[in-house]
Amino acid sequence: AVPRTRILATGGASHNKKILQVLSDVFNAPVFTIDTANSACLGSAYRAIHGLVAERNVSFADVVKLALEPRLAVTPTPGAEEV
Repeated sequence: AVPRTRILATGGASHNKKILQVLSDVFNAPVFTIDTANSACLGSAYRAIHGLVAERNVSFADVVKLALEPRLAVTPTPGAEEV
């Protein structure tokens, strides 16, 4: 079985539900958002921390464990994958 995909949308377009719905329908996956400014900087910071602790075999998943939980924004429209 293929693991379930989820999309994390950030930035200005993540506030547009219609754009998020298109993403969800095209990729047949739920779309989540996080309420944070400068999400690219936040992602870079997590990668930098991961780099610092990499020699101790700390996974990236462990680094981001304490991150804000994304909230579900939209789910795929039923039947969209058939279109």
